[in-house]
Amino acid sequence: MRYLTAIGVTLLALCALPSPAVAAPLAGDADDDAIVVVNGDVVVAPDETTQGVYVVDGNARIDGLVEGDVVLVAGDVRIGGQVDGDVVTLSGRARLLPRARVGGDLIYGDERPRIAATARVAGEIEKEEWNDALGLLPFVGVFVFWLTVTVSSAILGLLLLALAPRAADAVFAQARARFWTAVGIGVGVFVALPVAAFLLALTLVGLPLAIGIGLTLLPLAAVGYVTAAWALGRAIVKPPRGQILAFLAGLAILRLVALLPVLGVLVWLAAAIVGIGLLGAAIGAARQQGVARTPSS
Repeated sequence: MRYLTAIGVTLLALCALPSPAVAAPLAGDADDDAIVVVNGDVVVAPDETTQGVYVVDGNARIDGLVEGDVVLVAGDVRIGGQVDGDVVTLSGRARLLPRARVGGDLIYGDERPRIAATARVAGEIEKEEWNDALGLLPFVGVFVFWLTVTVSSAILGLLLLALAPRAADAVFAQARARFWTAVGIGVGVFVALPVAAFLLALTLVGLPLAIGIGLTLLPLAAVGYVTAAWALGRAIVKPPRGQILAFLAGLAILRLVALLPVLGVLVWLAAAIVGIGLLGAAIGAARQQGVARTPSS
């Protein structure tokens, strides 16, 4: 049904938003394709037109023209203008003023709409229990999370390659020469840091340091993950092909595996450990070369 599609668009559109916060009321624009808001209110003025309004948490006031659907996950909508598509409220109330016109269905999941006597709804007015829609929400949420991690990992990996291309080659050299040593280093780091944080947390003086160590684990794991993606990709996409292509190939493989239940989590953890170990091995090798080059007195 059309309202299921609209709900899916509302949730999936979150992935494309540069910022999840809109605090002040957001006015529509005649040039906008659609308005998507995570947290905040939307106002479509009488002289404005937009292709659709999708609000996750907030209210909407429609006095102009919406050529598509109006969907609110949590919030109320007041319509004094025209909506050509459906109006959907999962948790909240729709209020139609005397001049309101709705070309599609009026679907509500919580509070019954208040409709003025002269308002017009071309489609059906019905209460939906959302059994079918809510059954899809866990899958949509997992996909949104997967896509967010994929995009952020790609950005982080490309940034690291741009900043330290030679370091990337050094990491791959360690992956070929000392892979199992790198694995041991990674395991040691991921065991030692949580243990150290736990022991420090037992003392009042060491508690701030323990919190700091805990906060570094996730960024450290992210760096390790993209490092492992680079090493995997470079093993497949060999020189003279570019580093970026190799990294994206490795990341694509890891992110496809991440879609598998349980196995995806285990592979993510393993990749993070291996990546941190490769970085540690590369740093150690660089220090040894530096010492070897230093002339003795």
